[in-house]
Amino acid sequence: MNRIPLCSIVLLLSSFVASAKPGHTSTGAGVPAPCLPVPTVQQLALQDMEMYAFIHYSLNTYTDQEWGFGNESPELFDPADLDCRQWARVCKQSGMRGVILTAKHHCGFCLWPSAYTEYSVKNAPWKQGRGDVVREMAEACRREGLKFAVYLSPWDRNYPEYGREAYITYFRNQLRELLTQYGDMFEVWFDGANGGDGWYGGANETRRIDDKSYYQWADTYRLIRELQPNCVIWGDNANRGDIRWVGTEAGNVGETNWSPMPSQGKADYGMLHFGVEQGDVWCPGETNTSIRPGWFYHETEDAHVKSVEKLMDTYYKSVGRNSTLLLNFPVMPNGRISPVDSLHGLQFARMVETVFRHDLARGAKIAASNVRGGDKRYAPRHVLDGRPGTYWATDDDVTEASLTLTFKRPTRFNRFLAEEYIALGQRVRSFTLEALVDGRWVPLKDELVEHGNGLTTIGHRRIICFPTVEATQLRFTITSARACPLISRVGLFLAPDIEHPSVSAGGKSEAKRSSLLNIFFASPRQMLIECPGTKPIQGFRYLPPQKSHRGVVTHYSLWGLESNGWKKLASGEFSNIVNNPIWQSLRFPATSAHLLRLDAEQLAEGERMEYEDVEVVME
Repeated sequence: MNRIPLCSIVLLLSSFVASAKPGHTSTGAGVPAPCLPVPTVQQLALQDMEMYAFIHYSLNTYTDQEWGFGNESPELFDPADLDCRQWARVCKQSGMRGVILTAKHHCGFCLWPSAYTEYSVKNAPWKQGRGDVVREMAEACRREGLKFAVYLSPWDRNYPEYGREAYITYFRNQLRELLTQYGDMFEVWFDGANGGDGWYGGANETRRIDDKSYYQWADTYRLIRELQPNCVIWGDNANRGDIRWVGTEAGNVGETNWSPMPSQGKADYGMLHFGVEQGDVWCPGETNTSIRPGWFYHETEDAHVKSVEKLMDTYYKSVGRNSTLLLNFPVMPNGRISPVDSLHGLQFARMVETVFRHDLARGAKIAASNVRGGDKRYAPRHVLDGRPGTYWATDDDVTEASLTLTFKRPTRFNRFLAEEYIALGQRVRSFTLEALVDGRWVPLKDELVEHGNGLTTIGHRRIICFPTVEATQLRFTITSARACPLISRVGLFLAPDIEHPSVSAGGKSEAKRSSLLNIFFASPRQMLIECPGTKPIQGFRYLPPQKSHRGVVTHYSLWGLESNGWKKLASGEFSNIVNNPIWQSLRFPATSAHLLRLDAEQLAEGERMEYEDVEVVME
């Protein structure tokens, strides 16, 4: 894939940024002026990475949770075979170019021996308290040629002073430890989950904070830039960083995806997911998702690792839509990544390589409807030359233009790729694709979008998927742009059918889905589940609505009707269920009850509990 030399970027930006205005280009021929905003060198480097990995590992791994409460014992942390080199190798063979390690999740447990808390690996049995997972991972990444970064949760459900001024000092002290003791970082990843119930040193209470003002982000960002000037900072809806969360953990960003964002104000879902064309700062999307339903390892998900087909769909809807892809690999309790995850990751990387190995456009003749000043420096052939610093450009007043590829013989293809020269800004609003089939121009649309043809915005990279056609020509027409378009690459590919890896997952439990259960509501917030059969019940699973937050249960209590009355089987919070609406699994000692009651203590939206599916697990 293309790479933009940083030296050329610096020279270009230093020449033009000072005098340019948003959306403005120079008059006449010559080098186009930037269409502001433009990316920094650090942002360009991150977008060039394209794919990098998350590693989720903490006490949650041993308590079978997604969000720890903060009171889990460090004694639980004693992996028998922790191998960071294996993690790095799995990530590398899966096509990742870097790794972000969850150094501290919401529970507050630190994977490094922090000097500022006792709640860390220094008080765990692992390596007699002398281990440091962060150091081992940083060294493993260096040995495997991967970049390294850390996730540090701003929310800490263990620390007594969370929610008060003293915690900010603690948070920055830990940040300083991570950014000064483990080498260069390519990113610092925070999290949008901030404030709520927690252990907080034994207080066992709920603490609310203003996520925009409490952390004093401006000072924290200055500290990061001082200690790690080459890294980028993750931001969410409340705090603008160098790269943005895309509003979902489902593994996709909008088919229209602008890298600019407004520098001020809270961003809603639409802004995060689609970007803002008239934004005044460059803040591209980063699509984070997990290879499994959850972020931490759960044995019950061994049979639900994402298929190669699903991972390719995620690739097209992230990297192929002007975003980077941050793909999570959870670590098992023994300290290694699951062989199933490793296999699917390897198959995924091989499929990406297979699809994009042969660029069918390279052998075609190419013509443009307009060339900037008739200058050979901006000729259409540059989109096929494989050189990242060259591009086709039009005259300043031409924002509608086309490229036509003519093949030596009829050619079959089903993938189209285009890249803008984003060092000078993102410009293209919309375009069309047409294939000349049997003498007739046939319009092509993105089959991965539900409405319209999906041919909007390009940015760093845009990939369009469509049914295979056999054509003698391909016409790529830019129909609207903020300024004269600068296209650095065009490619055509023939993706093969996907062969799915064969993976089996054993298990002795029997599960009954909602179709076999008698379900009715005693009230809008109380679901009753009658379970046919004689086997004891030992688990319950809830799948929230998939198309809306309305009716999603966030806090619950589960009861079983036994011979002496209702008995509470489980209660708590379905952590992160709104952003990651996956199956929620509850396990409890086997009960003879065959009537369950699920009480919705809190809902994300609305007044009535809703569900996509439920499941009862029997011995």
